[in-house]
Amino acid sequence: MSIFVNKNSKIEVQGVTGKEGSYWTQRMVEMGTQVVYGVTPGKEGQKVGDVPVYHSVRRGMKDHPADVAMLFVPPRFVKDAIFEALDAGIKKICATADGIPLHETIQIRKAALSCGAMVVGGNTTGIISVDEALLGIIPYWIKSVYKKGHVGVMTRSGSLTNEVTAEIVKGGFGVTTLTGVGGDPVPGTRFAELLPLYQADPETHALVVIGELGGSMEEEVAEAVEDKVFTKPLVVFMGGRTAPEGKRMGHAGAIASGGHGTVKGKAAALRKAGACVASRPSEVGKLLHELLD
Repeated sequence: MSIFVNKNSKIEVQGVTGKEGSYWTQRMVEMGTQVVYGVTPGKEGQKVGDVPVYHSVRRGMKDHPADVAMLFVPPRFVKDAIFEALDAGIKKICATADGIPLHETIQIRKAALSCGAMVVGGNTTGIISVDEALLGIIPYWIKSVYKKGHVGVMTRSGSLTNEVTAEIVKGGFGVTTLTGVGGDPVPGTRFAELLPLYQADPETHALVVIGELGGSMEEEVAEAVEDKVFTKPLVVFMGGRTAPEGKRMGHAGAIASGGHGTVKGKAAALRKAGACVASRPSEVGKLLHELLD
């Protein structure tokens, strides 16, 4: 099994004929992802590799029913693209775009929740169920990072993901599904909302969370662990331990203010709940051994 997307998922790609969309769609297909059609208004009849292109999501759904949407569209078009996918009945959506207007991210999350759907992103590198399916812009061919195994990964940070996940592999483990929730202040899906999926997956024996300063997602994970929503071994690494208060660090959501959102406070909450907190990436593999051995 896997989280969110697997070898049986049927994917439609919006923005498929753009430079980024066409390149990564072909990489997704090469890994084995079932991309059944793409969407670019005005480009129906074309193909990206062997993937047929349609004017709209609904037109593509008539010939190739899909259950997952992957968006490679500019930030200003993300809301409309997500609403189009939701209107067509798609319940799983991933959007990589960085810079979606804040008020629109709030509208997107509200709409998805009202439909019983899940939107991952924006500002994410995507999702990968290793050797099964890929959504987004993840370099799956780096085998020192993306090796199949039994450790799930959730991350807010694109830059830290490869470094921390490489330590998982170096420790002798591998990955089931890696989910990048994105670094925006209002992500489509929060860490705690993904925890039940990892809990239910029999192939995931432990979970690594890659967090950072700002927001409350890591504290929500601690609460979920305390409430027994997630009971498997948990290791957390967070970037931004020395970041100055009130200064945004990289991501729009990575800012500590008013004494809230600090790595120190998050680490204390997680340790109190029973999670292991790594002070540096190189400790992640060691902590997994201690928990799983």
